This record gives sequence, C-alpha cells and structure tokens, in this order.
Amino acid sequence: MKTNAARILDQLGIPYELREYAVDSEELTAENVAAKIGFPPEQVFKTLVARGDRHGVCLAVIPGNYELDLKALAAKTADKKVELVPLKEVLPLTGYIRGGVTALGCKKDYPVYADETIGLWGLISISAGRRGTQILLSPADYLRATRAVAAAIVRVKI
Repeated sequence: MKTNAARILDQLGIPYELREYAVDSEELTAENVAAKIGFPPEQVFKTLVARGDRHGVCLAVIPGNYELDLKALAAKTADKKVELVPLKEVLPLTGYIRGGVTALGCKKDYPVYADETIGLWGLISISAGRRGTQILLSPADYLRATRAVAAAIVRVKI
C-alpha cells in the first residue's frame, strides 16, 4: 500500500522501492528496523523533530546508529539552542507517529537537515510515513525531494 511519502516521490518522478517489515511496537529503534530490512543501521536514516529557540521546528535526518548533536544542529539553524520536541507533539506537528516520521508530506514544510554521511551511500532507507514500511532511494533524490541541507549534525551514541 502506497503512503503519502511514496505518492510525493511518484509526483516528483523519483524512483524508489517500498520495503515492509514486521513491527514490534516495543522496539521501534532504527537499529531494529535496519536488522529487519537487511540494511546496516548507518544506512537507515531516522527523522527527528526538533525546535530551535529562534527559528522554530525543523527536522533532523540522521543515521540509525548515531544520535543528534543538538549543538551542531543549532549552529546550522542559527539558533542559540535546539531541543527535541516532546513525543506528544510529534503527531500534531508532523501528522506522523513515532516510528513513522518522514520529512516527505509533513503537515508543514519544515526545514530539513540531513547528516552529511547520507552522501556515503548509493541507497538509503527512510520511513515511508508509517510503521512497518521503509522507502529505499538514492540520497541525492532524497535531498532533492525534501530540499534538505546536508551537514555534520550527529555524534556517536554514548
């Protein structure tokens, strides 16, 4: 079944593949998704919703086995401080639930920042906008479709 994110890619003429997997609502990590679809976690990109003190909401797209460097994102967005939004705000802001957030087809057209490691891959995996479905596509096509800025915004998980 196609999602809004897939329909947007269709409209843009961007090739992609949908890959479905069994959802474990207790284990929604990107590492778990990566294992289920047969990708290394650094090739599965998760979308996080953040809010800066000056410029408001933005989306950070990072590899599944890293964590967001809030200071680096703040520097990129020209905010003094950036924080992840509380989970209860994710659905109202994006239209997506945790484990299904994607930069494609959000309720609003938020600025998107993708970690620069996205360019290391020939193919990446992102959420298709619902739990249990991933979209596989080229990083260049993803950056074009989301108008994302590539930047160093991650740090190794502690």
